[in-house]
Amino acid sequence: MVRRGLNMKISNKGIIALALHEGIVPAPYLDTKGVLTYGIGHTVRAGGINPNDLEVGMPLDVPNALQTVFAQFKNDLKRYENDCNDAIKVAVNQHEFDAAVSFHYNTGAIKGATWVKTLNTGDHVLAGTQIMNWKKPAEIIPRREAEQTLFRTGKYPKGNITVWKVEGTKVIWEAERYITPEEMLDIIQPKAKSILTILVEMFLKLYAK
Repeated sequence: MVRRGLNMKISNKGIIALALHEGIVPAPYLDTKGVLTYGIGHTVRAGGINPNDLEVGMPLDVPNALQTVFAQFKNDLKRYENDCNDAIKVAVNQHEFDAAVSFHYNTGAIKGATWVKTLNTGDHVLAGTQIMNWKKPAEIIPRREAEQTLFRTGKYPKGNITVWKVEGTKVIWEAERYITPEEMLDIIQPKAKSILTILVEMFLKLYAK
């Protein structure tokens, strides 16, 4: 149950929790701080796609746009996982690590946060309390409370992930569609085809000729 930091990955439940907090916007938009953002909380700071290079406005082919969003999200997760592994020096539970990745994905502050320094002394209880030091702007408080609950108790948020509409660089808080956790994980972590499935597909292609 307990694993040493430095070589952990966010769990599937952690991925879904993070996506629920972030939501999905399949085009560039300005966040509450005026930072041009894209997809699942992606900014130029994370590397990869530069939101400044993308066309603004809702894409015509949303399913195809979501494939690109999820591909970038996978790459972003690796960076934030690595940062958390570097910052956390003590053994942590999976749900504690997942909370840390969500926190860092939002703040970019895992290496300097007081709660992480406290965690590294072995005081998990006080570290959980200090997560709430990061509660500005006020709109972020529900997310921080959810991360604190996850860190303390292992309770993950549940639900479908919202794909929000956008006009220009402004998010319209109206759902374009919803994606279930299962659908999202299938896209991010496609299952390998069985040998039987591959053989059947080959047969069907030959038969079609």
